[in-house]
Amino acid sequence: MGKAAFVALIGRPSTGKSTLVNLLCGAKVAIVSPVPQTTRNAVRGILTQPEGQLVFIDTPGRHTSEKKLNKKLIDVSERALDDSDMVLYVLDASRLPGSEEETIAERLKSFQGRTIAAINKTDAAGADPKKMLAFLDNHLPDLHPSRRFEISCLKKEGIRALLDGLFDMAPAGEPAYPNEYYTDQEVSFRIQEIIREKAIKRLREELPHSIYVEIADLELKDERLWVRAFIITERESQKGMIVGKGGEMIKAIGQAARKELNSIFDWKVDLDLRVKTGKDWRHNDRVLRKLII
Repeated sequence: MGKAAFVALIGRPSTGKSTLVNLLCGAKVAIVSPVPQTTRNAVRGILTQPEGQLVFIDTPGRHTSEKKLNKKLIDVSERALDDSDMVLYVLDASRLPGSEEETIAERLKSFQGRTIAAINKTDAAGADPKKMLAFLDNHLPDLHPSRRFEISCLKKEGIRALLDGLFDMAPAGEPAYPNEYYTDQEVSFRIQEIIREKAIKRLREELPHSIYVEIADLELKDERLWVRAFIITERESQKGMIVGKGGEMIKAIGQAARKELNSIFDWKVDLDLRVKTGKDWRHNDRVLRKLII
């Protein structure tokens, strides 16, 4: 019997959790953006090697806020913590810890026996891994030094050592998924996330958290996947920014999404992308229940 474990990634926004999951799994599992709190769901990436199988659960960055959307995101992180065999705590070597980091470390105190820490961005300007190691000494003193790893997702440094540490700590068990799986996400969810990623990368800073993507129609016919999707924003005034002058912005988002979707799926993807308004959707419990699982 090999090793098998569900591993929850926990950390502040923008520590590189999604990038790390993609690196560990060797495939695009989670969308990546410089915008904090891009991840809104517990996204599963699956790695199967001769040693066994690790299922990584990428969770939203934990940020202190009383906003309804943020509370829902923290709930996702909490469920992943409770449901996982192990915790991968991701820290950012280029930022001082601060009160949010202290809150996360306090939450992880009871999980120290099954936690591994990855100090990311060691290559960044001003990075100080020693400060993060001292932080771990003070706040998670029972986390053994052999379970602390310094990594750089950008330069792909330290990833193999981290992976070896995870497999070493993982319990014996049977794999939860077939060997060929690298994610268990549904097709519609993957399409929504890719479109949202391409939109976030092209829109002004105030818009990324104001949008979500809805799949209106999805049909597979004659080796072609036909998709009609809407980018939904909170205010009518924001629609123009997403459409762009002469429709150039929505065209660029659609082209970028279509290109990546065609590289992911075995079918030819035809994407009809539109924009509409969902007024104050971030305060709508029905919408939040549908979006955040």
